[in-house]
Amino acid sequence: MAQRRQIVCLLLALAALGGTPPARAWGCKGHQIVALVAEAHLTPHARSLVLKILAEGPISASLPRFCRADGLDAFADSSTWADDERSVLPDTGDWHFIDIPRGAPLGDIAPYCRGDGGCITMALTDQLRVLSNPRSTAPARADALRFIIHFVGDIHQPLHTTTNNDHGGNCLPVTFFDRTPRQLNPRRADYTPNLHEVWDAEIIERFSQGETPQQVAQDLQQSFHARIPAWVSEPPRDFAAWAWETHQLAETAAYGRLPHAVAIELPRPVHTCADDNYVSSRMLRLDERLGDDYERAAAPAVQEQLAKAGIRLAALLNSLWP
Repeated sequence: MAQRRQIVCLLLALAALGGTPPARAWGCKGHQIVALVAEAHLTPHARSLVLKILAEGPISASLPRFCRADGLDAFADSSTWADDERSVLPDTGDWHFIDIPRGAPLGDIAPYCRGDGGCITMALTDQLRVLSNPRSTAPARADALRFIIHFVGDIHQPLHTTTNNDHGGNCLPVTFFDRTPRQLNPRRADYTPNLHEVWDAEIIERFSQGETPQQVAQDLQQSFHARIPAWVSEPPRDFAAWAWETHQLAETAAYGRLPHAVAIELPRPVHTCADDNYVSSRMLRLDERLGDDYERAAAPAVQEQLAKAGIRLAALLNSLWP
């Protein structure tokens, strides 16, 4: 998993130089939507405590922020902090995902959470422990809460729980409507647009049609009103189950709806998109063209994942402070 951390660090460096910004699961709007859905379902006690924790350990004023926070309170603004924090603590890059190979059988998730950096299920468990510990310092508790807000969003993005030797679709170039693949770095063989960024942000931007995160969050709560009680009744800390569920969605909705079938690669270490016999160049030859048909199939899955992530985040925090 250290390989994706290297990609993150490179993208952060490019962003600092005015290049392509780093990939951010669900993008700015998606993470903000998850937080807004969650905040609407916090108990009054939990809401007062999370805002108190965030106020006692505020985000450093010196940290460059990629996402705008127009009209957002500290809870919703915190949803994108973990991506910015990677510029300060690049070792946290591995915490945003888990590399479960396509075709992996359902079972123990531990074999896919290895390496020096850990993975998202481990990070959620660790940060929950920090947040729950009354002896943690105020800054540590606030950072732990911000990580949890972000990672609950990340674990519901299908391409953050899946890999096909392609860094969760980052090495799978696609044409998205009128945007054709453009190579960013010949040595690393990475392209934009790619399947990962389409699921991160492009689909959300298209179905939200200029709505604010607040408006989309309200729409999703209305659309999934009948499903919310079932999500609330689930065990609030079963992070492995969330990861496997999202992994399966990657297979059925992200890869499974592509115009051309993508073969399951034999799992092997991949450091850049040039590895595994130039995986991105091989995927480029498939000429995946994603338009209205793909968006119509993917958008409902994206919407459900955003709503579900928000409700599960609220249930998790409510379980700490009923």
